[in-house]
Amino acid sequence: MRIAEIIGKVIDSLYIRPISHIVPNSVFRYGVCGGVNMTLDIVWYYLILHYIVAERFIDLGFLVISPHIAALIVVFPITFFTGFWLNRNVAFRATSFGQGKQLFRYTLSVAGSILLNYVCLKFFVEVCHIWATPSKALTTVVSVAYSYLVGRHFTFVEHTKSST
Repeated sequence: MRIAEIIGKVIDSLYIRPISHIVPNSVFRYGVCGGVNMTLDIVWYYLILHYIVAERFIDLGFLVISPHIAALIVVFPITFFTGFWLNRNVAFRATSFGQGKQLFRYTLSVAGSILLNYVCLKFFVEVCHIWATPSKALTTVVSVAYSYLVGRHFTFVEHTKSST
C-alpha cells in the first residue's frame, strides 16, 4: 500500500459525525493535509528564524533581507513540495491531469500565495508591529483560504473533455 493511501485512510478514519454531515470529504481531506503542511510550515519557520537566520538581517550587498522574510525564503521550498505532494496524492486524488501540468498550475497558484505571504508579513510585522512568528501564523490563515479556492477550481480540477 502506498503512503498516500495510508495517509488517506487515516484521514478518512477521522471523518466522523458531526463533521461528516457538515463538511464534504474532499474539503475535510484538504483541511487535514493543509493543517499538517501549515503546522510544518510554522514549525520550520520558527526554527529557521531563530536558529538558522538567528533573527539577523541578511546583507547581500545590493539588498538587505529582513529576518522574517529570509526565514520565509528558506521555508518555502520545503512546504512547496510537501504541499504539492499532499494535495496531489491525498486531498485531490480524483484529478486526471498529468503531474507536470499540475505542478505548473500549482507553481502559478503558489506564486500568488508567495505574493500574498510577502504582503501580509510586511503588513503584520512592519505596519502592525506584531512579532514575526504570530504574523506568519496570521498570514498562513489568509493564505489557506486563497490556496483552497485556487487548488479546488484551478490546480487540481477534475479534467473533462470540455476543460482543456
